[in-house]
Amino acid sequence: MPDREWALEAARGVVERWSASHPAAVAAWIQEGIEDSLACFSFPEPHRRRIRSTNGLERFNQELKRRTRVVRIFPNREACLRLITAMCVEQSEEWLSGRKYFDVELLEVNPATASTSREEVSLAA
Repeated sequence: MPDREWALEAARGVVERWSASHPAAVAAWIQEGIEDSLACFSFPEPHRRRIRSTNGLERFNQELKRRTRVVRIFPNREACLRLITAMCVEQSEEWLSGRKYFDVELLEVNPATASTSREEVSLAA
């Protein structure tokens, strides 16, 4: 299963492969953005697939499009806003009370494994 160390090693490989021909474009860009790219690895394994994917948001946008298409012509902007707001509230309630999207108990900090300082990431080997 991929983890943070695996991702850092893969990033090092990309930097080594492309730094000779594209030093500023690749090496500096990866070095600058690697921390943001690896943010999902700070969450428990069961959450990573949902965090790194936009499937939930895409599905919600499809539903918005489908429901507004049924109406075809709104009498005014406020009517459209009311429908979309109602759908957002409905989705929020479903996430709160419906099927669990995340197991929040996995996010509780374990004092034995918690780190007090932020690890510095360096791609330089």
